[in-house]
Amino acid sequence: MAMPINVTSTSNNMDTLSRNELVGFINDTLMLNYTKVEQMCTGAAYCQMLHMLWPEKVPVKKVKFTAKLEHAYIDNWKVLQESFKRLHIEKDIPIQRLVKGRFQDNFEFLQWFYKFFTINDSGDHDHYDPVAIRGGAGGVPAARSPVKRTHVKKAAPAPASNVKRSGSNQSNAEVKKLQTEVADLNVAIEGLEKERDFYFSKLRNIEVLCQEKEGDELYTDFVAGIIEVLYATEEGFGPAEDEVVEGEFDDEEQEEY
Repeated sequence: MAMPINVTSTSNNMDTLSRNELVGFINDTLMLNYTKVEQMCTGAAYCQMLHMLWPEKVPVKKVKFTAKLEHAYIDNWKVLQESFKRLHIEKDIPIQRLVKGRFQDNFEFLQWFYKFFTINDSGDHDHYDPVAIRGGAGGVPAARSPVKRTHVKKAAPAPASNVKRSGSNQSNAEVKKLQTEVADLNVAIEGLEKERDFYFSKLRNIEVLCQEKEGDELYTDFVAGIIEVLYATEEGFGPAEDEVVEGEFDDEEQEEY
C-alpha cells in the first residue's frame, strides 16, 4: 500500500461525529464491543487499525490486547508511536494524557484517527480477520450455546371462556406508545450528543490557539480573558475530580515517550 496521507486536525477539516458514532466505527471495523471512547486509552485498537492498512509496518505481536494497567497501555502507545515514525505520519501522540483514560483527550485523538483512517483506507482488507489477529482477545462475546430443554407433557387445554380481552389490547397499545416515545427520546439524545461534541471541538481548538499565544506580550491580556471565560465554572458544573488509576506512574517517569 502507498505511504500514508497526513491529516491535520482543524475545525474545518474534521468530521463532527458523536462519541457513539466513533465507538461504533471502531467496533464495526475490529469486531470489538467497546462501549465508550475512554476505552481507547489502551492504544491497542489504534495499533490494530494501523496494522490493517500497513501490516508490514506495525509489529502487532507486541501489542497487549488484554492490557489492564497503565504501564501496559504505555507499551502499546510506544508501538504505535514507532509505527508512526516508520510511516512518516506527522502526528504527536500525547501518551501521558491518553493513558489516563479521560474523555476529552481520547475523544480528540479518536476524531483525528477516524479522519486519518478513512482517508487512507483503500478498503482492500476483506480477508483481514481482526479477531484472529489479536488471538481472540477483546472480541464480541461468543454466542451462548442453546439451553437443553426437557420435554414436558402438555396439560389438557382449559375450556374456552368468554373473558373479554379489552384490557390486554389496551396494555399492548400503551406499550407501543411508550416504545415510540423511547425511540423519539433516543433520537433526540443522539442529536444533542452530536451537537455537544461539535461545540466541544470548537472550544478545544480555541484553547489550543490560546496556548500557542501564551508568552506573547502582544496577546497576554487578550488570551488571559479568553482562558478565564473557557475555564469559568458555575455552581453544580465544576470539573470532576481526577480518578486514581491503578498502576499510575509519576509524571517524571512518563515525561517523554
